[in-house]
Amino acid sequence: AMNRVQLLGRVGQDPVMRQVEGKNPVTIFSLATNEMWRTGDSEVAQGGEYEPRDISQKTTWHRISVFRPGLRDVTYQYVKKGARLFVEGKLDYGEYTDRNNVRRQATTIIA
Repeated sequence: AMNRVQLLGRVGQDPVMRQVEGKNPVTIFSLATNEMWRTGDSEVAQGGEYEPRDISQKTTWHRISVFRPGLRDVTYQYVKKGARLFVEGKLDYGEYTDRNNVRRQATTIIA
């Protein structure tokens, strides 16, 4: 069995370090990946570029959690909003309680 994820994207905001009661701290940040695809069969413009209207784009946001002590601290110190980052880790499907005390499903990548 294998649970492995590789993402290349941009950091959404400066990472935050959270201290959960009775647990080790965790550094959390979001990472955006973009998928682009052509729509339609229009002509390729001069220079080989597609016209902007022929490209569709979808941005997906991923929640990244870093628990490993060395990595967690380096991530918190050096990773900044807008940075291009390669992340490798595993998917974790969990639940959390939001600010309004509502239970929510969350998919997290444990980096």
